[in-house]
Amino acid sequence: MSIPQDFKRNEAIGLDLGWLNHIHVNKAAADRRAASLANRRTVKKEYQAAWLVKAIELIDLTTLSGDDTPGRVERLCMKAMRPLRTDLVEALGLQERKLMTGAVCVYHEMIRHADKVLKGRLPIAAVSTGFPAGLTNMETKVREIELSVADGAQEIDIVITRQHVLTGNWQALYDEMLAYRQACGEAHVKAILATGDLVTLENVAKASWVCMMAGADFIKTSTGKEGVNATIPVSLVMVRAIREYYERTGFQVGYKPAGGVSTAKAALQYMTVMKEELGNEWLEPHLFRIGASSLLTDIERQLEHYVTGNYSAAHRHAQP
Repeated sequence: MSIPQDFKRNEAIGLDLGWLNHIHVNKAAADRRAASLANRRTVKKEYQAAWLVKAIELIDLTTLSGDDTPGRVERLCMKAMRPLRTDLVEALGLQERKLMTGAVCVYHEMIRHADKVLKGRLPIAAVSTGFPAGLTNMETKVREIELSVADGAQEIDIVITRQHVLTGNWQALYDEMLAYRQACGEAHVKAILATGDLVTLENVAKASWVCMMAGADFIKTSTGKEGVNATIPVSLVMVRAIREYYERTGFQVGYKPAGGVSTAKAALQYMTVMKEELGNEWLEPHLFRIGASSLLTDIERQLEHYVTGNYSAAHRHAQP
């Protein structure tokens, strides 16, 4: 992942409760804007192919299953480093691009197996802090982060305590996020809001702001384990919070939709949201990731259709 030399990482700025009190979300307006973004005519032909190649570079290729094995993780890492078949790479003229996904995302136990394959060529993201529910004690959660960083994770995807949001205890959420930020050290921290559990878009907006105020490098929708995961309306609220935070502080915070983003069409919709609301600058891996496990399969199928005119069966592009 290439990060511009002049990129300024987010820093904790302190909790501004006065600002939070001014946050309101017009749900009807948000839904209308989200629908207009999701349903507008998409890019076609060579432009779509170019967007899909870009989407590959934005994927956090993920395996977070109870039956994960070292072999599965190692195969996933090999796929992350060579995400397209050689014939498609050659047909698309990508031989010199060194195409890879944005990162590989795994449980703590699998970090060393991922590192054995990646050897620093791609970031390893580890889920942490009692993922996915986040209901272990604070000392355990902080120690989990420290152990993952020590084992070689360059990015930590933490989960917030949802009850802090649901009860409006913003100071507790800020203190929690700040402790996670400090435990990560130089590792980048992505704050998973579990938006499907937060009930209202206003809660999503306020949780986004608190996590950014406490130094989150990314805000992320979901663990992928909730009943409702990433959606366009939630994404719109979160990226607008990012935009306003940048205008207010000068810090660029990244965004990661995750959970249920399994088709090339869905990936293009989220990329459209980023382009329309934040601009091309945010369509880079250091500011935008898509958390996914099966998305790459559909992107590869769509690119094969572009090259050959035929759709292939999904099992021909199987992932571990």
